[in-house]
Amino acid sequence: MNDLSEKTIRSEKIYKGRVIQLRKDEVTLPNGRKSTREIIEHPGAVVILAQNNQKKLLMVRQFRKAVEDTLIELPAGTLEPPEQVLDCARRELEEETGYQAKSWKKIFNFYSAPGFCNENLTLYFAQELNQTKTNTDQDEFIEVLELNKEEILLLLQQDKIRDAKTLIGILWWLSQ
Repeated sequence: MNDLSEKTIRSEKIYKGRVIQLRKDEVTLPNGRKSTREIIEHPGAVVILAQNNQKKLLMVRQFRKAVEDTLIELPAGTLEPPEQVLDCARRELEEETGYQAKSWKKIFNFYSAPGFCNENLTLYFAQELNQTKTNTDQDEFIEVLELNKEEILLLLQQDKIRDAKTLIGILWWLSQ
């Protein structure tokens, strides 16, 4: 198999924000030519498929400024290093939905957009839910939904679920 890796010659930090950083790398390509890559560095995130006792999934509606639209998504959130991934999932589920789960199963890890971002997401399946109370960040405005399989299939047919992490999670859930 051919080595397709790119060798970094130089890396420059361009921006450091609260959640992400942006860097510009100069690289040598497998054919020896040089190029540049703009990379968003992200601490990682979790996605939670939370299924209640009625076999409904907890989902959230929230406005996403990057796409100027209100999306229907699975609960999710960014790791706060040195936070452990499962601890982040537990925190985000309760913050966004007001539920805790007794049963947690890691499904898999995936990259959100590896062409320009190193964000790694971990998908969890959470069950045996107990309601507590939401505790969203002061800049988060979220509506919690409880949807059954038929409602989710209808939303998919109507192109109403367009978030990649949510689509990945739902497709796994529907295949079970």
